[in-house]
Amino acid sequence: MKKLCVIGDPIDHSLSPVIQNAMIAAAGLDFAYGACRVAGAETARWLARAKAEGYGGFNATMPHKENLVPLVDELDREARQLGAVNTVAIRGGVAYGYNTDGRGFLRALVEAGMGPAGKDVLVLGAGGAARAVVHKLVEAGAETVVANRTVERAEKLCAEFGATACDFSAQTLSEYAAKSDLVVNCTNLGMTGVAGQFEDLSFLECLPAHAGVYDLIYSPRKTALLERAERLGLQNSNGLGMLIWQGVFALEHFADETLDEAALGAAARAALEGLE
Repeated sequence: MKKLCVIGDPIDHSLSPVIQNAMIAAAGLDFAYGACRVAGAETARWLARAKAEGYGGFNATMPHKENLVPLVDELDREARQLGAVNTVAIRGGVAYGYNTDGRGFLRALVEAGMGPAGKDVLVLGAGGAARAVVHKLVEAGAETVVANRTVERAEKLCAEFGATACDFSAQTLSEYAAKSDLVVNCTNLGMTGVAGQFEDLSFLECLPAHAGVYDLIYSPRKTALLERAERLGLQNSNGLGMLIWQGVFALEHFADETLDEAALGAAARAALEGLE
């Protein structure tokens, strides 16, 4: 049996074991997936341990994604462009680093009926999650604006991927929302266990009636941002789809083969519904 896991600190909240084990069972793979708490300073030591103990691979969440970039033996194009690794597959003692976040986001967005091609998109936040999102939005042909409290951070991100930066003031958000087809929240505002909410959601009222709102947060299932969007009659979705699809693509890397992605996605959703 091939051992797999997700590493992070903290890690107890992770839904990856539930999702992955459900998909593993659906695919009939001889894998077992767990969770390991690994401190940020222990990334290199963990990688050596995973190789020594015969792990087939692991997923990585904070604070390991950037740490893994110089540590893996081979880095794929996406991980190199983003400067972050969320999936490590170990084959023959060689650690291959991948990033499935962007692909997972794009697949979930399309699945939710909010495909970004040719659209004007307003992205909230310029952190690690935003990098994967902005990269895929621009790649898909969306005119992308990134709003962040620290404008310099947004400018740096936008310079890399060909987007436009702006500040996070209510007035600026309202101005850009008025000409946006989609808003994507990449901040942690509204997340369970995180102090802080959006101070002003009135910018959502400026969105056109056809616009959509996608929140990367999935706990709670309906953030204040999504609740307001729903009250305004706007199409909206949380980040569960992204969580599932990045996991599907990660499992394909672990298995080193193309799997029945639709069946895996269905198995993951059924497992999550069982937790409610």
